[in-house]
Amino acid sequence: MVWDALRVSDRPLSAYALLKRVEGGQLRAPLQIYRALEKLMAFGLVHRLESLNAFVACAHKHPTADQSVGFAICDDCGQVEEFSQPAIGRGLSQWSRQQSFEPRAVTVEVRGLCKNCRNEDQ
Repeated sequence: MVWDALRVSDRPLSAYALLKRVEGGQLRAPLQIYRALEKLMAFGLVHRLESLNAFVACAHKHPTADQSVGFAICDDCGQVEEFSQPAIGRGLSQWSRQQSFEPRAVTVEVRGLCKNCRNEDQ
């Protein structure tokens, strides 16, 4: 139910927004939503947007576990576009090796205006 709600949503959803969307189903408490989200994230089906404290369904398959995924978040309409840019992952890996730093999690979020909102402003 949580996966389906995220898949059909046109914008990121918080755990409480998800709870409202699946209301009347088997999930009735925030803790149940968070557990479902944790499992979906472990399977790579859902991403958490740190800056929004919200979740989105994964837009595409990721060929490798260490591939960096990023999100372009529109500040006007709230649209989120998932992208994968190998150069970002390589750059972060290189920096980590040079600094003897072991990253545990990487979140790349770019905030700004999407193409449609930019065109409306011009």
